[in-house]
Amino acid sequence: MSRAASRSGCTAAALSTKRSVPQRIADRDDAELLLDVLTPIAKSWPSQWCVEANNLAIQVHGGYGYSRDYNVEQLYRDNRLNSIHEGTHGIQSLDLLGRKVLMDGGRGLQLLLDRTAHTVSQASALGGPLADWADALASAARRVEHTTGLLWKDGEPARALANATIYLEAVGHVVLAWIWLQQAVVAHGKTGDFYEGKRLATRYFFRYELPKTTAQFDLLDSGDRTTTDLDENWF
Repeated sequence: MSRAASRSGCTAAALSTKRSVPQRIADRDDAELLLDVLTPIAKSWPSQWCVEANNLAIQVHGGYGYSRDYNVEQLYRDNRLNSIHEGTHGIQSLDLLGRKVLMDGGRGLQLLLDRTAHTVSQASALGGPLADWADALASAARRVEHTTGLLWKDGEPARALANATIYLEAVGHVVLAWIWLQQAVVAHGKTGDFYEGKRLATRYFFRYELPKTTAQFDLLDSGDRTTTDLDENWF
């Protein structure tokens, strides 16, 4: 190892020890708890919406998209597998709403909301479209907190989990909006096709995708029991 590399390593080690051991343990515990909350979303959201992207790709190609002339049919079959081996969408939904957001008194969900609020603050300070997107994300994050509390206010799992799949889709969209806003903050003030693409993708998500969560949260808040009132004899 070179002297320069050795000095760099020692410097990094010295800096890391400036934080107390209890604080580092707390940071680690927070990271693990946040990961627990995000895991069902990380598994289900891409497996659901990547398939939809592939479906649109096949449609764009027309009849050729369904054949093996182009590789989109192969990509569809490959991505369709993700929602199977990553666990069914419904199971991940039950895991998120029935377990993960309740862990440690809801601290994991609060950690996610705190991270989101930090990004909102950064984006708001930059003004322009980022401030508008920050407002939209802040509003959506409030809906996550409100709806989660409303679903569990009576402590009845059957009632709370009746529409868990919709909850996962809505919260997943909010998390992805947070990720896109983070990228837009980093891209702010930078030029080039790469950064322009990031800004446009963020604008698309906030204009076309995030607004879908309003109807989803409204349905969840209503306590609708259509899906649980079904009698198997009615088939």
